[in-house]
Amino acid sequence: MEQQIIQTDGAPAAIGPYVQGRKVGPFLYTSGQIGWTPDGQPVGDNIELQTKQVLANLAAILKAGGGDTSHVVKTMVFVKNMNDFDKINKIYAAFFGDHKPARSLVEAARLPKDVLIEIECIAYIP
Repeated sequence: MEQQIIQTDGAPAAIGPYVQGRKVGPFLYTSGQIGWTPDGQPVGDNIELQTKQVLANLAAILKAGGGDTSHVVKTMVFVKNMNDFDKINKIYAAFFGDHKPARSLVEAARLPKDVLIEIECIAYIP
């Protein structure tokens, strides 16, 4: 099956030995995105700013892979504090609109670069 590495300047570069995304056939798998700007700077220390940036990063990777948010079939959300659940949901719902991918959301003891949220996704792009 054909594989393609997905790379875009619209999201921060990988900070480890991985890629922003990998397309395998019609499926695009993103690496976890954190609340850093495409030039590798943190956006701030509140959950709203970080969530919006994470989703913008995912959108850029999806676009680079030939898709958009309507192609997302599953997201995995990792948060530092489950008390931020409602704030995250409000931003997440606005981002996806009427499209509702399957989702897991778990609290993690610590995330890369001590961010508050990390999201990865799987998209089907026919």
